[in-house]
Amino acid sequence: MFGQLLTGTAVAAPSATTTPSPGRIAWEPCESPSGQGTFECATLKVPVDWKRPRGATIDLALARHLATDPQRRIGSLLINPGGPGGSGVDFALDAPEAFSPELLERFDIVGFDPRGIGRSNPVMCDMDLLTAQGELLYPDSDSSFATLREANRALGESCRDLTGPLVDHMDTGSVVRDMDAIRAGLGEQRISYYGVSYGTLIGQQYAERYPHRVRAMTLDSNMDHSLGMWDFQKTETRAVEEAYGQFADWCARTPSCVLHDQDARALFDSLYKRAEAGELVLPGDQPHTVTPQEVQNLIVGPLYRPTTWFQLAQDLADLDATAAGAARSLRKFGEPTEFPFFSVVCQDYDFDVPSYATLARFERELVRRAPVTRVSPLGWTVQTGCQDWPTEVTNPPRRLHVDGTPKILMTNSRFDPATPHDWASNAARQIGREAVLLTYDGVGHGTYWRSPCARDAINTYLLTLKAPRKGTHCPAVWPTGPSVQRQSPSGGLVDPLPDLPGPYRSTA
Repeated sequence: MFGQLLTGTAVAAPSATTTPSPGRIAWEPCESPSGQGTFECATLKVPVDWKRPRGATIDLALARHLATDPQRRIGSLLINPGGPGGSGVDFALDAPEAFSPELLERFDIVGFDPRGIGRSNPVMCDMDLLTAQGELLYPDSDSSFATLREANRALGESCRDLTGPLVDHMDTGSVVRDMDAIRAGLGEQRISYYGVSYGTLIGQQYAERYPHRVRAMTLDSNMDHSLGMWDFQKTETRAVEEAYGQFADWCARTPSCVLHDQDARALFDSLYKRAEAGELVLPGDQPHTVTPQEVQNLIVGPLYRPTTWFQLAQDLADLDATAAGAARSLRKFGEPTEFPFFSVVCQDYDFDVPSYATLARFERELVRRAPVTRVSPLGWTVQTGCQDWPTEVTNPPRRLHVDGTPKILMTNSRFDPATPHDWASNAARQIGREAVLLTYDGVGHGTYWRSPCARDAINTYLLTLKAPRKGTHCPAVWPTGPSVQRQSPSGGLVDPLPDLPGPYRSTA
């Protein structure tokens, strides 16, 4: 996974208010793990702190898949897979299997590991402190909330000690400056961009800061950086409830789903209550008492990818029967020493909660609004994990102010458990006349690999700049039989997106 990257020529350090000088990046041939495609790799120096451009630097890792029809090459298409924590280098190395041939023909597809991620000076944290924090993200009292705050601060300080001053400059605003340095290093006056999930926040803020340097921009599965902590929690929780409801309805009308004759909503509610009571115990040499959070975590990943729903139904049935095989579906999530997640989100959002009473009030209201799935595990732990995080909120929530870009194509699933459709529609309203929102009426995260209709619209837009009409909808695609998890519906593409961000990245 960590292929050797060759050092490139650094771009001259710009002042805090000027554009980076367009020094060219020195690319060298490299290979993808699959052996497919023609690739080049390099590194690019950028300031740790863009307010001190002549100070310490880090090397950003880059990879690009060269256009297969160079005579018809349009330019560079920069890409980001989200997270925060996803590797843009890996995303680019996956390009031959992940993107349609027409994009591969006409663009150099360029991925970079954002600062502090992957091969770009990764944020390192103490593994034991990370594990300890993970066990405290659902406080149930004043004392456990205080303990969580202490654990967050200790973890964050360990990240700073092990990584250095970069930890204090992980906000998306800094990544946007990095991306423009890459544009200059590529020698491009304008770039095309495709970002997914957290990658849409990079794109939104790039369009805001550098509107005249955008040729085309597709934002797939959108963030909404204007949200306060309650609106963030409310929308995340509703999204998981609605997405699981779509799974339950699909099971009810699909005879080959093993829960076809059961009410999947009632089953989840029963499993959660049994876990709350300590009555959900898996047998084995070391019997395991399942927690309510493990029940919730079980559904999060499969709601990203409906291709996994047949297996999700089987996992829920196994858990209900407390079969030994259910332990497989509750596999432990990774405990990485590389852990940039909170270093980014805790600088991009102000999630500080004044007291446990406030947090408990949030939880009661969320459970009232989402009586089946209760809370969004991702939304909840983003908030609890940022309590007393030792870095400042350097890129606080605010409304977007985009003016002067070409049309920006925004796409979103109607039932996305991670980036709710509400976020996309609200972000599109903030962008205004430059935004065109396309809705995929199905479930999942990352419309390019869920919907052939959305994929065709994205390809057409990036190639021709012709956006679909505002308000366009693409029909839902439902699983019809067990399939390879990462195979996208039709087209033969492989979904390269990270399984889950932050505390939910699996070891699979």
